[in-house]
Amino acid sequence: MMKTFLGLLFLGVMAYAQPTCNKCSGTYVSNQEIQAYLKRVEGQAVADQQVRALDVGKTDVAIGLVYRGKLTAPKNQSVAEHDKVSEVYHIIDGTATLMTGSDIVDLKPRPADDRAVRLLNGPGGNGASINNGKTFNLKAGDVVVIPAGVGHLFTRIDDHIRYLMIRLDPDKVAPLKDEAAAKADLASGGKDN
Repeated sequence: MMKTFLGLLFLGVMAYAQPTCNKCSGTYVSNQEIQAYLKRVEGQAVADQQVRALDVGKTDVAIGLVYRGKLTAPKNQSVAEHDKVSEVYHIIDGTATLMTGSDIVDLKPRPADDRAVRLLNGPGGNGASINNGKTFNLKAGDVVVIPAGVGHLFTRIDDHIRYLMIRLDPDKVAPLKDEAAAKADLASGGKDN
């Protein structure tokens, strides 16, 4: 089932991007590099690491790794919303409860100098809660798709959760990050962000 979903996602992204990506090449990210990013974020309360951000024609596609530690209840203004970037989470390990929805209470824009705005998702905001949200109990192997403009927050994380994130950026609001930039980021220990 997972292979079928990932195959369809890949074909969808490729069908969307291919006609406008003149002489693009594929991008390979080794498991060694993925593990280096995962090791770097282990044990932090929340760590969102952009591994690559690539121009694939009509859209940019970014690959990130996220680690979140134990959470018994959401903090204030913890609903995240990204105006122009959609996200796909593939859970690597851990369990958590995620809520999504478009009716965000007390949504406030993030400042332009916010790290997430500058480096990860472009413009967006944070809200206090979600009215009439949909709840998902996530575990290893699960996939969640969060369209741009949809609020999302973890309401509970049992011990931790780690996930691979694919960001779809058709308006190209976030900066690109190639292999050389990724290697420099890993070498710096993330201190340049």
